[in-house]
Amino acid sequence: MKRLAVVLFFLGLLASPAQAYKILYAEQWYKLVHRHLDEDADSVLENIYYLERALRADFANPLNALTKIDTPDQWEHYRDLFRMHVNLTLVQQTLTLGSNFDKQNAYFYNYPWKAANLDSLDKAEKVYLTAKGYWSEAQKEAGKANAKPWMFLPDLQFWQDEAFRIQTGDLNYGKTIDKALAHLASVRKGFQSMGTTTY
Repeated sequence: MKRLAVVLFFLGLLASPAQAYKILYAEQWYKLVHRHLDEDADSVLENIYYLERALRADFANPLNALTKIDTPDQWEHYRDLFRMHVNLTLVQQTLTLGSNFDKQNAYFYNYPWKAANLDSLDKAEKVYLTAKGYWSEAQKEAGKANAKPWMFLPDLQFWQDEAFRIQTGDLNYGKTIDKALAHLASVRKGFQSMGTTTY
């Protein structure tokens, strides 16, 4: 009987709900970001929310950083790279979100939905302009990271490569955003030029 009571006690512990922990630090918010096979607007907005929170949150203690930190200089470099990478990820996510609202062509048979299409293009434009702001921040943080070319954090090689590619111009989301905005303007012009004739 005693044994049964002990077993039931431990089963009760296993069945009790686990305690949730508070998300406080930038690294914790960043770890919540995930990629979906089908990146619809909802999943992209969820990632944008997590990334925005990561930018606003305090960093965890260097002992809990995403790489080994030994010196104050490495700690500063790590934070610059982190902010740059998060802003780059925000650029990618906002471009994906904008493409959900963007239209590839102003087909004549979409005339009955002209107003809805123009509204959708306005949303896409706002999102693309937001991406431009993230890109500007990523460039600024990459400049800080590249100011210390001797600093190397082995676990963050990909982030350091991103910073270097931004500096050399090999990675340039500014061009991508400008191209998307120019294409959007031409599609908008196509919708606006549609007459009152029904098809």
